[in-house]
Amino acid sequence: MSVCFTIHKKSSKFKFHQLLLVSSALISSPAYSDTDSLSLNEAVSYAASNDPWLSRSEFTEQSLLAQSDVAEYLPDPKITLGASNFPTDTFDFNQEPMTQLNVGISQMFPRGESRRLRAKIKEQVADQQPHLRANRQAKTRLIVTQLWLEGFRSQQSTHLINADRSLFEQMVDFAEISYSTASGMARQQDVIRAQLELTQLEDRLTKLQQKQALSRQALYEWLPVELVNKPFANKLPEIQLSLQQSLEKASLQTSEIQSILLKHPALIAFDQSIKAADTEIELARQKYKPEWGLSAKYGYRGHDLMGNERADFVSLGIVFDMPIFSRSRQDSEVKAAASKAQGSRLDKELLYRQMLASFQTSLAQLEYLDERMQIYQSMLLPQMREQAQASLTAYNNDDGDFAEAIRAQIAELNAKIEYLNISVDRQKQIAQLNYMLTGQKPIDLTHALQD
Repeated sequence: MSVCFTIHKKSSKFKFHQLLLVSSALISSPAYSDTDSLSLNEAVSYAASNDPWLSRSEFTEQSLLAQSDVAEYLPDPKITLGASNFPTDTFDFNQEPMTQLNVGISQMFPRGESRRLRAKIKEQVADQQPHLRANRQAKTRLIVTQLWLEGFRSQQSTHLINADRSLFEQMVDFAEISYSTASGMARQQDVIRAQLELTQLEDRLTKLQQKQALSRQALYEWLPVELVNKPFANKLPEIQLSLQQSLEKASLQTSEIQSILLKHPALIAFDQSIKAADTEIELARQKYKPEWGLSAKYGYRGHDLMGNERADFVSLGIVFDMPIFSRSRQDSEVKAAASKAQGSRLDKELLYRQMLASFQTSLAQLEYLDERMQIYQSMLLPQMREQAQASLTAYNNDDGDFAEAIRAQIAELNAKIEYLNISVDRQKQIAQLNYMLTGQKPIDLTHALQD
């Protein structure tokens, strides 16, 4: 019996080492070609180029510019037609000398420079739209990149777990066979531990499938169904940080960061909003000035009762209002416009502070992630691999504990997944930084993404 068990155990030892090699091969060999997968570059390019919001923004800009042209025009003149001073006893046009037929025209002139200022406000609001579109495109790239990376993270974690699941299934079979053998060294707790770890792997796979499904569902907002349903590419792209060559990550000064962030299209759009609000203050002040109007009227009179011609009448007039009794109303309108402008300035300040804090945070996280990646590459992953192989070899040689072998395999798997998480988080931080660096220079997708 002991001879048979030893042979069986040695056979199992061979299978375990063979499975380790297969597991490593599964990680490095994709299950499908990249031509059938959705790359990050493809997802970002499609989303940034096919966003209906951009078309709507262009129509909004055109509408505002058209309204600016309209604001420059004077209001339409008014024509009046009438009959004056008809006698009510006979309604005879020639009976009374004051009876006449009238035609008149009047033209109003808006207060001060109201027309120019209204047109200017529309132009300034329209000038926001190109900057809003630039911010929208940068934001779209960031959102789609983050969603793609989350989907990639879940997919690759699933691949890593599936690659090691066969090993754990084999270890469960081995523990059960060894436990059922009279001379076997496995204990009941070894069997339970192996089955528990396998069940926990199944639970992790379910959670990862859920996360991947959620990422895909969120991508439906940006991509068509045929792209979303593709598997994510197997290779993690290297997103290039779009800092100028003269600026090094470690040597960035606060003044340099401020200069970069102040060029962001979202902040420039706020500048246009502030300009429009300042112009609205000037427009409100125009209401202290009177509104003018000119009128001209021609009155035609018929002949008198003796048949003599009567002179026709021409009337000219000027009309204007005097904003005296409503002065408090004008004061309130100017105050409201000034408060709105100040509110826009504070909104810009709040956004700037948020971006500055986010930039500093992402930059610090990127530095720490670079350090962790180096530690995992140079030390942790090789050490975890050696520990797992050594624990498995020791157990197969009756010189180790089954629980320790299981723990070593789980630790190596967790290390692989954690290294994947670090790599994905690093790319997400670079994408976040690139969004805030949008104003520095346009991002070329071809060079920003190395698929």
